Amino acid sequence: MDRILVVEDDRSVREELKLLLRANGYEVVGRPPCELALLDVNLPGESGFELCRRLRTESDVPVIFLTGRESAEDELLGFGVGADDYIRKPYHSAVLLARMERLLKARRGALSGHGALGSGDCVLSVRGLTLNLEQLTVEHQGQEAELTKNEARILACLMRKGLCAKEEIVEDLWQNSLYIDENTLYVNVNRLREKLKQVGAGECIRTVRGVGYRL
Repeated sequence: MDRILVVEDDRSVREELKLLLRANGYEVVGRPPCELALLDVNLPGESGFELCRRLRTESDVPVIFLTGRESAEDELLGFGVGADDYIRKPYHSAVLLARMERLLKARRGALSGHGALGSGDCVLSVRGLTLNLEQLTVEHQGQEAELTKNEARILACLMRKGLCAKEEIVEDLWQNSLYIDENTLYVNVNRLREKLKQVGAGECIRTVRGVGYRL
């Protein structure tokens, strides 16, 4: 039985979610470990964004923001801190369940070795960079940095193909159940560049105007 972490400030919404999830065979938990997290953004004390960022330092479980906040900036920030999906309230129960199952299925595939991070070589080495797709790390000249799933998949695409159109990377991430658009891609590429800068490879990813990115 998949465990779903529910962090929701509104008690009525929280209880509604619990009933929905339990009725569909999920176990609801209040803290990790879990197989998927449903997070509100407006929380007392630590915001949902901060909680997601902290979760990402400990786990790669799928994270869905379920929130009433409607601005594109909030949605972009949600994906920037590592969320896999962003659903606005009021949510449709069937849509929420379908998106949850899609992410859980993708994670099961990755863990079993049949998902995007498990397909092909687990370790890629190009131009002095070594990407470990299982550990989500990149190494260069003895220095190592941790990557998010988005960052690892973007770097893997570039390492395998050299030159990638923006549309090609977006399509690759869409197929692997990580919702991403061009603006979100821009944020993730910049975050990846910062990670590569930490290991002395900040100039590895070059922008090809009108096309995409080159390694």
